[in-house]
Amino acid sequence: MLSNYLGDKPFWRVTGRLALPIAIQNVLTSSFQLVDTLMVSQLGDVTLSAVGMAAQWGWLSNLLGFGLCSGMSVFVAQYWGVKDFKGIRRVLGMGILTALLLTAIFLSVALAAPAFVVSLFNRDPSVVDVGAQYLSIVCFSYPAVTLTNVLATVLRNTERVKLPMYVSAVTTVVNAVVDYGLIFGAFGFPALGVRGAALATCISAWMGPALILLFSAFEKNLLMGKLRELVAFNLRQLGEFCRRALPVVCNEGLWAIGTLVLNMIYSNQGYVYYAGMTIFRTFSELAFSFYVGLGNACVIMVGKSIGQGKIQRGVQDARRFSVLVPLAGLLIGGITILFRHPLISLFAMGDNLSAVTIETALAVTIFCSAEVMFRNVSYAQVVGVFRSGGDTLHGMVYDLSCLWLVSIPLTLLAAQVFHLPFLFVVMTAYLGEDIPKAILCLRHFKSLRWLMPVTEEGRTGLAEYRKRLMEGSS
Repeated sequence: MLSNYLGDKPFWRVTGRLALPIAIQNVLTSSFQLVDTLMVSQLGDVTLSAVGMAAQWGWLSNLLGFGLCSGMSVFVAQYWGVKDFKGIRRVLGMGILTALLLTAIFLSVALAAPAFVVSLFNRDPSVVDVGAQYLSIVCFSYPAVTLTNVLATVLRNTERVKLPMYVSAVTTVVNAVVDYGLIFGAFGFPALGVRGAALATCISAWMGPALILLFSAFEKNLLMGKLRELVAFNLRQLGEFCRRALPVVCNEGLWAIGTLVLNMIYSNQGYVYYAGMTIFRTFSELAFSFYVGLGNACVIMVGKSIGQGKIQRGVQDARRFSVLVPLAGLLIGGITILFRHPLISLFAMGDNLSAVTIETALAVTIFCSAEVMFRNVSYAQVVGVFRSGGDTLHGMVYDLSCLWLVSIPLTLLAAQVFHLPFLFVVMTAYLGEDIPKAILCLRHFKSLRWLMPVTEEGRTGLAEYRKRLMEGSS
């Protein structure tokens, strides 16, 4: 039946209730970078490229934080299924501790050697100088962003999806107003240029955790438990948390480093090309927010069912999301291609950007928007299905092997040996990673070896489900 793959009314009712607020929140969060890029683009190619390169360090920090939050989701969604509130708060405590340690490292490096960090991507003195100015200030937003994501992860996986959305709406508006004021000297603010963009990001970022905790105090939700419950974990529980979470953190970290290597390859072909790539990535992040909404809904619904021991329902919903997320990529990618000219014209006002930058942005937009359907196959499996089922290892293996053993070597050959045009280098990088990974992920999904519950109810339900499968095949 078609409903086995596209869902029925109850499935869509729950998916819409969970996915839409999460998607809106991610659209608002992505608007941080969009606002920065739109306004900074008025300062020219060099500044736009410099900020894009400096932002890669924060992106790496955020991606590690995302890995941590994904690892937390394995526990929180399944604990929520059996209403283990103390277990959820225990995971929250371990997540906060780990998040602060991770971001402290990135903040320290960016503060101590901002020019060195930017020079990893481009050695043009003007680009390094501007990028270092931006990075030395914006790095103070890293702990705030990760802490906001940790708190929002617990709220989302306990089906409190609207509060993070409301907070993101407030911080996005504040960021836009303060950004404009501090970059151009409006509303009585001093005109600080690129430093103003970084400072505005810091101010709005720190409003995130402050507002979440403030509203949570009024709501008395799960974030407001007793303080001792946050640290009420023993070595065995910490070991279990690390065993599940660290593969995801390593996955996101090593994948991010690999992506940074690809960005170095791109940027060394010329900052005008990289500026075009920066433009595409800015509005592609908005499109990706919808896939994040579906992915998070998958984690909540599948993880909750598996935690309760309702394995058949969890597998059925996982199959539906495995179809829906790539289909969403096909639809949104087509819309992006259709409206590529007005989207890119937002950044090209007057003579602030070169013709090469604009042409690069247009070409990359067409290819990447068409290719995103293949990228979403593995995204749905690794982030939505495997992790909600408790399997954090296989996704890491597939992610890293396809990136480091296939995509990066082929991209280096395309750029450094065959000297292919920039667009063909990008095509090599994307297809070299996404096609083999999609095949591996679909094979693993079919095997059902990703079902690894962390609750007793889930383990019992899995044993019964496997027994029924064996009886049905005999």
